[in-house]
Amino acid sequence: MQNYICAQSSKLKNMKRTITRFGLYAILTICILSFLIWATVDIVDNTTGEIIGYSSMVVSLIFVYFGIKHFRDKENKGTVSFGRALLIGFLISLMAALAFGILDVIYVKFVNPEFMTDYYEGMLEQARSLPAEEFEIRKTELESEKEMFSNPFMYFFIMSMMVLVIGFIISLLSALILQRKTK
Repeated sequence: MQNYICAQSSKLKNMKRTITRFGLYAILTICILSFLIWATVDIVDNTTGEIIGYSSMVVSLIFVYFGIKHFRDKENKGTVSFGRALLIGFLISLMAALAFGILDVIYVKFVNPEFMTDYYEGMLEQARSLPAEEFEIRKTELESEKEMFSNPFMYFFIMSMMVLVIGFIISLLSALILQRKTK
């Protein structure tokens, strides 16, 4: 019994170390990519900016796969259950999601406080091509979204959840691919 408890304790320490290590890699990557995006924000339009933003999320979340693989191959003797792999991936994703949410709030509050106004004016301009009735509906929707996003806590939550959802999908796929039971 004592050996089992020691083995489980060692597994948890290794798992925590893996999550921390690969979570920090994901955070570092998302920070670097965010700073690069901030430097080019005046160069690209909203649509291109969104594509770059989502791409940076996915690139930083690649560490989910590598974290699960590292745990399986280096820390857990070549095995990992689906549930444990999913948990590792989810926790790495959570770290990246929180960092992304914080970075986005810093960006819209301090780096580019006019971002939301500029973004919604651009979206409103795109909507002008709609028929008058649809334009009014879209305008109302955009005003509602703008009001919701003006609250930093709501903005943090929404941006973090976006990364977390993408991270969960990547975690799920990675867990399916990397799971390996004991022989």
